[in-house]
Amino acid sequence: MPKMSDFVEIAAAEYVSETGSSTLDPRWIAEFFQDCGVLEAYPRQDLVAFHALVQKAIDQAADRSAKQARLHVQQMSRRERKLRGA
Repeated sequence: MPKMSDFVEIAAAEYVSETGSSTLDPRWIAEFFQDCGVLEAYPRQDLVAFHALVQKAIDQAADRSAKQARLHVQQMSRRERKLRGA
């Protein structure tokens, strides 16, 4: 049986790849919750709590991506300054 964290990560990755959005759609997560086995594996799991877990995972991934993008821009700016100064 997959762990709850596995279900959360799978749901977050699938949602972002399907929609490209970082705001979780309640209908989408309800469908995932029912169709992908979360309900069978964890019958006491609350849909609202699962939604919150998946939204948190999506937010964390978006924050990591934004941080990586900022670092990349900073690196490119430094390289450009080096090239202009040389």
